[in-house]
Amino acid sequence: QVQLVESGGGLVQPGGSLRLSCAASGSIVSINDVGWYRQGPGKQRELVALITRSNSTNYIDSVKGRFTISRDNAKNAVYLQMNSLKPEDTAVYYCNARVVRQTLVVLREYSYWGQGTQVTVSS
Repeated sequence: QVQLVESGGGLVQPGGSLRLSCAASGSIVSINDVGWYRQGPGKQRELVALITRSNSTNYIDSVKGRFTISRDNAKNAVYLQMNSLKPEDTAVYYCNARVVRQTLVVLREYSYWGQGTQVTVSS
């Protein structure tokens, strides 16, 4: 099996910074795309940032220039550096990873979610 564990959330004042981590463990051959999602109170879950295995990145417009997604393939970890945080960034943040595993004689890609970490931006 594969587990994703997020960490780094917390309470921060507007304008502050947080760094989220997503660590994958288990039976992993490789990890392809990884996305950070968030779900605010009363809102639908949305994709915030995405990073491919080759380190191409994409962001939603509202976080461009403030958030940076990165990865360490050797550690099976992905990070989200969040700067200049705003109250509207308050949400539970989840990571989703496309993990390649060996099943019998073939390699297959599976999607896994972490449990989420709360980010609250408030004065």
